[in-house]
Amino acid sequence: MKSVALVGVAHIHTPDFLNKIIQRGIQVTSVWDHDHARAQAAGAKLGCYAVGFDEIVENKRLDSVIILSETCLHEELVTPLARAGKHMFVEKPLGFALADSARMTAEIEQAGVLFHTGYKMRDAAVQEIKRRVDSGWFGQVTRIRTCICHGAALAGWFDGEWAWMADPKRAGSGAFGDLGTHGLDQLMWLMGDVARVTACFGPGTGKYPGLE
Repeated sequence: MKSVALVGVAHIHTPDFLNKIIQRGIQVTSVWDHDHARAQAAGAKLGCYAVGFDEIVENKRLDSVIILSETCLHEELVTPLARAGKHMFVEKPLGFALADSARMTAEIEQAGVLFHTGYKMRDAAVQEIKRRVDSGWFGQVTRIRTCICHGAALAGWFDGEWAWMADPKRAGSGAFGDLGTHGLDQLMWLMGDVARVTACFGPGTGKYPGLE
């Protein structure tokens, strides 16, 4: 990593990112957000300037970005950044649904850039479960369920500046996209993608179009 910029600082995890960046001594060159005051505040904490989005895209000395914007902006940010050859971390969920996520995936793969999104719950316990599933310790697994939850909504986390995360027009699938999707990531890592599971256990019941 030569240099990194923040693209959007709207996500609820932004304060954690800023703290980790400072703790690890990562040099952030610039910050963009459609809310310029918000970008300036993040830049002041990191010791850099708020700039225009085009300046980040066109900066040849900048090779990496961290995208913490509202989900509704992901595609319009990811596409030009991928085409500009920027490696990127994009907060989850990547997109609203299959169509926009697939378009972004195609752009990222065509650009050949490094990419990661915010799944961090493949911890030691889940890794051990994965090892046992793969080794056949459980026998043939025919049913699996996970539960990912916390009390953020009841605690009022989304009543202030993070309220957009409860707005379907800006956040898409809301709590499932931001929290429940961790469970989906775990399930697909443990059992394989939908195509593999279908090949092993046969087609679905027809209740879930597209997943047969």
